[in-house]
Amino acid sequence: MESEIFLLERFATPTGRMLVVNDEQGTLRAIDWEDHEERMQRLMRRYYRRPAVALKETRSASAARRALEAYFAGELDAVDELATVTNGTVFQRAVWEALRRIPRGQTLSYGALASKIGRPAAVRAVGAANGANPIAIVVPCHRVIGANS
Repeated sequence: MESEIFLLERFATPTGRMLVVNDEQGTLRAIDWEDHEERMQRLMRRYYRRPAVALKETRSASAARRALEAYFAGELDAVDELATVTNGTVFQRAVWEALRRIPRGQTLSYGALASKIGRPAAVRAVGAANGANPIAIVVPCHRVIGANS
């Protein structure tokens, strides 16, 4: 089985060193902080079983990295149009797509998000999908809150 090569960048942000993973076409596949690298790699193995994924460190600044740097510099819309690809389940991808449609500055409860994707009884599953989001910030999982928050 041939490996798919993804490019891994490491760079400093105001919240710690960040990891950004892009495919060779420059499409964003994962983001995490360096102190959570093991978690990110575990998720990558889960989502990309076939073909296997090989991470190749690069120093070239991708579009995702430049957008994230602009985001941290105060240009909050800099990440809005980044192309992303994820290999989660159909349900997870539906949750992640819905997350990107929550307007900046607004929040949504897990129940409301479940309703938005047409699965109002799937509140816990929405929470699990939110927690397994491989592309933090760009897919704004931080905009989902508990019903009593």
